[in-house]
Amino acid sequence: MTPHWKPVIDSIPTDKVASGDFDPAQHIQYEPPARVHTMKDLRLPENTGISPVAVSEPFRLFTTEAVHRMRAEVLSQDVWDKCQYSSNLAQCQLRGFAAHWKSPVTLGIISKIAGVELVTEMDFEIAHINISVKSEQQRKEEVAAFVEKQAFDEDEGIAGCPWEDDKPIVDWHTDSYPFVCVTMLSNCESMIGGETALRTGSGEIVKVRGPQMGCAVILQGRYIEHQALRALGTTERITMVTSFRPRCPNLPDDTVLTTVRPISNLSELYSQYSEYRLDILEERVRTQLRILRENKRGGKKVNVKALKDFIREQEVFLAHMNKEMVEEELVTMGSIDDSHLHQGSQVDAKAKRKRAE
Repeated sequence: MTPHWKPVIDSIPTDKVASGDFDPAQHIQYEPPARVHTMKDLRLPENTGISPVAVSEPFRLFTTEAVHRMRAEVLSQDVWDKCQYSSNLAQCQLRGFAAHWKSPVTLGIISKIAGVELVTEMDFEIAHINISVKSEQQRKEEVAAFVEKQAFDEDEGIAGCPWEDDKPIVDWHTDSYPFVCVTMLSNCESMIGGETALRTGSGEIVKVRGPQMGCAVILQGRYIEHQALRALGTTERITMVTSFRPRCPNLPDDTVLTTVRPISNLSELYSQYSEYRLDILEERVRTQLRILRENKRGGKKVNVKALKDFIREQEVFLAHMNKEMVEEELVTMGSIDDSHLHQGSQVDAKAKRKRAE
C-alpha cells in the first residue's frame, strides 16, 4: 500500500500537546446524549441486530486536550506514511493504528448508550479515520452558492440542498461491524450540513445531526443503511470511526469484511479477525463441554437435539468466517462493490452508475 497524498490541514503544534498515557479522568468529559433512537423508531424489525438501540444523538465524550492528542496522532507523518487508504466510497482514509479506546471507562460509556456490553472489534479498527479537505476559496464559493440557492428556494417554495444528497462524503452503505462510535476531530462551529442520513425500514430518509469537536454519535451501523452527508462552511472534516462487537460470545457476531477488505492490510486484518472469531468459538465449545460434563455427573441423558442445534450454529459460524476471508489475489484493493447494501440500494447504486456513464 503506497500513500498518494497528504492534505494541508491546520494542526496543533506537537510541542503544545501533552505527552503521557491516555487518562480517562483527564481526557473523558462525558455528557449523556439528549436522546437515543431505537430500531423501532426507525421502523426496523425490533429483533434486528444485537440491541434495540439504533443511533444516539451527539454527546460530549472527550476533552479538548484529548482531541488535540488524537489530531496530533492522526496527522503525524508516520501514520500518513503507513496507514493511508482510499476507495470508491471515500477518497482519503487512515486505518490500522491503535488509539485510546480500550479504557474500561470508555467501553462502559459506549456500552451503556448502545444498550449492550461491547468491546472493540479488533486493533486494526482502532480507529478508521475519514478525511475531507477543501481550500478556503472552495469553502467561500460553496457557502456563497448555498446562500444564493437557499434564497432562491425560499422565493420559489422549494426545499432541499443538492450538495447533501448528490455528493455525500461517504456513499450509502452498511458497516462491516455491529456498532460504531463516530467522533468528530474537527471544529464544526461554522459547518452547514454534515449530518448522517439513515434509511428507515419504510424507505424514508432521516437525518441525525453531526457531532461537534470532541463529541460522538453511536450507531448500530451493521444493520442500518446510512451515509455521511457533505458539509459546507469548513475547510476540513476529520472523523474517527471506532468499531465494536458484543462482548458476550453467545450473541450473534454478524461482522463482515466487505467494506474493509479492499482498504486493509489483509494479513493483519485476517489475523486479528480469525483470532477473535476462534476465541469466540473456543468459549462457546468450552461452555457446551461444561454442560455435557455437568449433565453426565448428574446422571442426565445427552440432549441430542440441543447438541445438534449447537453444532449446526457453529457450522454456520465457521462457514461465515470462511466466506469473509477471501484469498488475497481475488481482492481488488480500493474497490468496494454493492453487496453490503440491501436490494433496493443496490438498484439505486446501479442506476446512478448508469447515469454517470
